[in-house]
Amino acid sequence: MSTLRASLLREEALLPEDEVSRLMFNWSVWAMPHQLPPDGDWTTWLLLGGRGAGKTRAGAEWVRMLAEKGIGPIALVGETMTEAEMVMVKGESGILRISPPWMAPRLTGSVLIWPNGVEAHLLPASDPERFRGPQFAAAWCDETAKWRKAEAAFDMLQFGLRLGERPRQLVTTTPRATKLMKRLMADDQSVISRAKSKVNKHLADAFFRAVVERYRDSVLGRQELDGELIEDRPDALWQRSMFRAPDGVVDGRIVVAVDPPVTGTERSDACGIVVAGRAGEGAVVLEDATLQGMRPDIWAARAVAAYRAHEADCIVVEVNQGGDLVEEMLKQVDRSVPIRKVRANRGKWVRAEPVAALYARGLVRHVAGLTALEDELCAFGPDGKAEGHSPDRVDALVWAMTELVLNETRPRVRGL
Repeated sequence: MSTLRASLLREEALLPEDEVSRLMFNWSVWAMPHQLPPDGDWTTWLLLGGRGAGKTRAGAEWVRMLAEKGIGPIALVGETMTEAEMVMVKGESGILRISPPWMAPRLTGSVLIWPNGVEAHLLPASDPERFRGPQFAAAWCDETAKWRKAEAAFDMLQFGLRLGERPRQLVTTTPRATKLMKRLMADDQSVISRAKSKVNKHLADAFFRAVVERYRDSVLGRQELDGELIEDRPDALWQRSMFRAPDGVVDGRIVVAVDPPVTGTERSDACGIVVAGRAGEGAVVLEDATLQGMRPDIWAARAVAAYRAHEADCIVVEVNQGGDLVEEMLKQVDRSVPIRKVRANRGKWVRAEPVAALYARGLVRHVAGLTALEDELCAFGPDGKAEGHSPDRVDALVWAMTELVLNETRPRVRGL
């Protein structure tokens, strides 16, 4: 392919202008091997790659190819509507940027429309209910490994992927060891393409100097640059094998644990909110109600709502940041709610170690649907962060387990 490309470039000056244009938009000439659709009878093309490996461009070109063949409608699924629009459609390698002038689609609201009438609909994985109703002949799902509601959104998409003779979907993502990713990789209807960041010769030298060299051969680098699926961090307290379904009933106290953010803006840390109940010698995690970037009155209302929904005994809240103000926010929602204030006097890792030991002994179980919490637990490292971010879910969980199991006495029986 590289020889053909070089030959075409040498002859470009001798070609008519319209032929030059068609050459420039001939993806089969310019694509790297991993960016071209694989042969065979597959349902899901899983393109796993490091940062900058050309995943988005491959997705945009695949959608363009389908549209030019008259195959549609097509689902374009990002984590949020904003990401779907700004990355998949309008991004540097998005559909609008790579489309030839004679076959360029127009974006009307959340729908891309090509001159031949084919449509592509933008959908947010963060709202799986939006997938009810529409039908598609194909779908492109981008950065699926980081979707917070991955399994629910992907499953709902499958119900709508039923038009045409051969409905197919492309999943482009930097891999993470989520349940959905492992499920797709094990599916015999999936074909997998892989690529490392370094295959893209167009990446800036500064990127390689500042990022590639720094993270080369590290666990994070293997995942983010080499596109490897890293099952567990070797230095993490939690491993995925520790997460088990409940095998009994909640027969003791239920608490809502809250790790509040310092501020309440869109860029703030999340407010960790975890509900757990005592079961036998251990506990069951019942809900992860964590909120991202919300005002104090909103997360306080969410915590109180969880307290009521689970008929909890109290709300355990960390007061290192905010002190009495944190308690007052909860009291403004409901002054009758019992509040147990706790203060962190040791580092996150040290506080988490005895809780992880409970998991290792099989004393803590998880109800279904706690994927985001489990991902954060497995990403929690000795630096006290999870993938570079504040581990707010982990903090809330640690407070819940500390209150229920490490410092607990046993009262009343409840059904799960």
